Amino acid sequence: MTRRFRTLTALTAATALAACNFAPKYVRPVGAVPAELPQGGPYPAAASDAPDVTRIGWRDFFTDARLRQVIETGLANNRDLRVAAANVLQARAQYHVQRADLVPSTSISGGATYTNNAASLGGGAAAGAGGPSNNLEIYSVSAGFSSFELDLFGRVRNLSRAAQERFFASEEAQRSTRISLIAEIATAWLTLASDRDQLALAEETLKAFEQTLELTRAQFRIGVASELAARQAETSYQSARNDIATLRTRIAQDQNALNLLAGTTIPADQLPAGLDAGKVTLDALPADLSSQVLLRRPDVLQAEHQLIASNADIGAARAAFFPKISLTATLGTISTALSGLFAGGSFTYTGAPSAALPLFDGGRNAANLAYAKASQQAAVATYEKAVQTAFKEVADALATRGTIGEQVAAQNARVEAANVAANLSDARYRAGVDSFLTALDAQRTAYAARQQLQTTRLARASNLVELYRALGGGLE
Repeated sequence: MTRRFRTLTALTAATALAACNFAPKYVRPVGAVPAELPQGGPYPAAASDAPDVTRIGWRDFFTDARLRQVIETGLANNRDLRVAAANVLQARAQYHVQRADLVPSTSISGGATYTNNAASLGGGAAAGAGGPSNNLEIYSVSAGFSSFELDLFGRVRNLSRAAQERFFASEEAQRSTRISLIAEIATAWLTLASDRDQLALAEETLKAFEQTLELTRAQFRIGVASELAARQAETSYQSARNDIATLRTRIAQDQNALNLLAGTTIPADQLPAGLDAGKVTLDALPADLSSQVLLRRPDVLQAEHQLIASNADIGAARAAFFPKISLTATLGTISTALSGLFAGGSFTYTGAPSAALPLFDGGRNAANLAYAKASQQAAVATYEKAVQTAFKEVADALATRGTIGEQVAAQNARVEAANVAANLSDARYRAGVDSFLTALDAQRTAYAARQQLQTTRLARASNLVELYRALGGGLE
């Protein structure tokens, strides 16, 4: 390698290292939400010994073995998760394609030329005197690169950085999809359990209403009860029948939804019998209630990576206003005889730098820069909205968590009182003290109270799952 070529190579490396970067300095937006999550009032106080939910894996958080099996099935078969994984592979490939522009694309080539006209090879003055042309043979082998952009102003590096950040964003999107899928499967599983409890309650109530209906019909036939009482009893009976039919449909739909989330049919032995079968999740509040925990959520990190990519796009758009300097260089050997191709004195090289400065482009570069800046402003707003949404989801889950225990206790007390009232009303009716309508109304109240208790129990179980998801449960 000659000294001139080494000098050219060193100059290329030095200019690349000294390149400028016109991308704005990234500063994470702050102030979109308060520094602390809500506390006091309906919001519960965190236990001082409560673990960090981000460090609790889902296999530890969900304690029911059947539910864990269903979640494992969903993680292996869910199509949305497969799409997210494919998106990551696409983004990574695009990043590698863009990053390849940072280094010269080198190639090796060889060729042979046979001619009887030296002028065709550039020797026209010597060979074009009117006499017969000499037969020539030219052999060559060379390696080099063509039109490699010297990234003096950071255009290529910023495009590569943008592609890298979008690759990172796709990875966070996959993590977010995974966490959301786990929560959706758990919620669907709990909903199925609750609806099966509701069905059992409706079937039990139907038997009680059926006995009441038979009694009032018999009394009506012998003239002891009025037709109004018999019709009221039949109304309650038919209402319970309708509830059973509705719940059977809902249970079938619950199973269909669970199969869709799992990506396959869930075996019957992995389905819940009811919510009263035992604890399904851990019952713990996070010890750290700082809103900083929200910045670790995958959806928030995804928005932040997109914002950083938009910053890099601005740098690339600004660099387009400056000269684009390219270099073509080759190293090789050339000879008029194949046997002398690698002999001494056959070495050859070329170096051809070029520069292009945009003078008039109809406003294209200015429009591209304006677009990049507008996109960056949109990315800032998207990031702030992601943080605000995360704050709301956690605050809502904490608000429910702070009062759901009291709601369950109140519903239990209500059910107990309604059952006692129904028993007393029935006894007073049979003793002739109260009318049948009073006893029937007490039965309806007891049935409604038990239905509401099941709904509140589902809300409590679902709230633990939502709090786990909203706080980024299982991130680590």
